[in-house]
Amino acid sequence: MAILEGLLVPCTLALLCVVVFACLEFFASDTQRKGKEPPGPRPVPVLGNLLQLNLNRLYEGLYELSKKHGSVFTFHFGPKKVVVLAGYKTVKEALVTHAEEFGNRDIVPIFHDFNKGHAGILFSNGETWRDMRRFALSTLRDFGMGKRVIEEKIKDETQYLTEVFQHFNGAAFDTSQPVNYAVSNIISAIVYGNRFDYADPQFKVRVNRANESVAITGYASIQVYNIFPWLRPFLWSWRRLMKNVHDDFEEIRGLARRRQESLNPQDCQGFIDSFLIRKESAEAVGNKDSLFHEDNLVYCVANLFAAGTDTTGTTLRWGLLLMAKYPQIQDRVQGEIDRVIGGRQPVAEDRRSLPYTNAVIHETQRVANIVPMSIPHSTSCDVHFQGYFIKKGTPVIPLLTSVLRDEAEWEKPSSFHPEHFLDDKGQFVKRDAFLPFSAGRRVCLGESLAKMELFLFFTTLLQHFRFTPPPGVSEDELDLTPTVGFTLTPSPHKLCAVSRRHIYNNAGDSS
Repeated sequence: MAILEGLLVPCTLALLCVVVFACLEFFASDTQRKGKEPPGPRPVPVLGNLLQLNLNRLYEGLYELSKKHGSVFTFHFGPKKVVVLAGYKTVKEALVTHAEEFGNRDIVPIFHDFNKGHAGILFSNGETWRDMRRFALSTLRDFGMGKRVIEEKIKDETQYLTEVFQHFNGAAFDTSQPVNYAVSNIISAIVYGNRFDYADPQFKVRVNRANESVAITGYASIQVYNIFPWLRPFLWSWRRLMKNVHDDFEEIRGLARRRQESLNPQDCQGFIDSFLIRKESAEAVGNKDSLFHEDNLVYCVANLFAAGTDTTGTTLRWGLLLMAKYPQIQDRVQGEIDRVIGGRQPVAEDRRSLPYTNAVIHETQRVANIVPMSIPHSTSCDVHFQGYFIKKGTPVIPLLTSVLRDEAEWEKPSSFHPEHFLDDKGQFVKRDAFLPFSAGRRVCLGESLAKMELFLFFTTLLQHFRFTPPPGVSEDELDLTPTVGFTLTPSPHKLCAVSRRHIYNNAGDSS
């Protein structure tokens, strides 16, 4: 019996490899009759091309493969065939010119686990996605996204964050939590209708949990789970992520029910209130197919809160780290702020008068490259694209890192070079290949909000503080290697925020 059991495993694996290989051959021959597939590295049965790349730096490996196989190529994640799009022209052509064909979301297992098949905003397709995105966008605008009302909330929040930084009196500290709390309060004001104190225990847990979940989603173990879902019971990362998701959902349900108790349609305070009003309307007419139900509310709020906290907070932290890394660039930013603004509080309109500061913020987004592979798409139909045939339902990765580093678009793609966004007269210029928010139908919902937040937070902090490495650490020793996660966050570090208040006091223009 023991001998038979010993033979069973290798025989089963051998049979599995034969079956998978035969299936791949069959589907390959069927596809070839319709057109030529994108090229790519040769896969091995079952594992595909997984052994050829470091899953913790997948975007780097795919970028290198694009140099060998071209701007449209095939990569096998185990038995799953994925098409990778690289370079500005190819990514833009797919996501903008062929927006409908490349506009679906690839619902990998972990994304399905997040919303259990319900709509939400990020992980859905078809009419349900269109309806929820349309509702979310209009509601966010109703509550000030891109308008003066949200600018006032951001300006207020910059003052709270400035006070926290001042409490360290120039000593080295980790900027991650206060920055994340400040940014999170902006989306909280829109979604919940109010901000939270940084010391609020529930708020701190909620923000930290959201950041942890975004990080875990990018772990190599989760990438492997998406390929081989049967591994789920053995993965600590999956169990931790699902616990976070469960805790998030329970907390959101509680907040929503409390909002329901005091709901006043004549005094709508935020996204949750708007959703609840639509939910009541659907229930009043007996619309059982309505998307406005409690589960979908939970998923939408979770999507907005996580996206509105992690990406902008991470970008802002990169900006502060880069200022400490490149003090000569920080000098120019602060010189421009001092000349144009002085000690008064920055406003969104100042962006036009601060071209160098604006260029530094944009270059930070380019270099930080925080969502290097976007969120995966899939084809909504059979597509003939750049001479290749791509079958309906094929997962597609728009490799944003290849756009932000495209050597045909950027003079110094591997350097922090704010002049990428300046003309020969020092005026700010837009660059077509600047796509940190992606493009097309799936472009980031909160792009205008993120731009306003980044400008006001960054400018206010640079107005009040000079950022330096901790004592005993040189600028050269500051590490710009990102940590592993779904978004690329700075490695753990501390900075000193040295007050510049004396500059305005000496000028007779106290801040």
